[in-house]
Amino acid sequence: QVQLVESGGGLVQAGGSLRLSCAASGRFFSIKGMGWYRQAPAKQRELVAASGSGGMSNYADSVKGRFTISRDNAKNTVYLEMNSLKPEDTAVYYCYAIVAIQRGNDNLYWGQGTQVTVSS
Repeated sequence: QVQLVESGGGLVQAGGSLRLSCAASGRFFSIKGMGWYRQAPAKQRELVAASGSGGMSNYADSVKGRFTISRDNAKNTVYLEMNSLKPEDTAVYYCYAIVAIQRGNDNLYWGQGTQVTVSS
């Protein structure tokens, strides 16, 4: 069983910064990709940032230049550095991981979610 544990959410004023972390634990062969989605009230879950196994990253247009995704493969951890936060960034942030339990057997896992609230 693979578990993702998130941390780092909270309340911040507009223009401030937060850093989210998500650590994967359990028994698996490898992690193919990790990233972050978010879901605001009454809105669909949307991709915020993704980091592939080859080191490539992609971002939602709304966060480009403000958010940075990074990974520590030795710790099976993904981070999301969020700067210049805006009230519209308020949402529950979920990390995900595409994990190969065995070679060629990939599964998608989700974290429990962490609330980010940006006040104006």
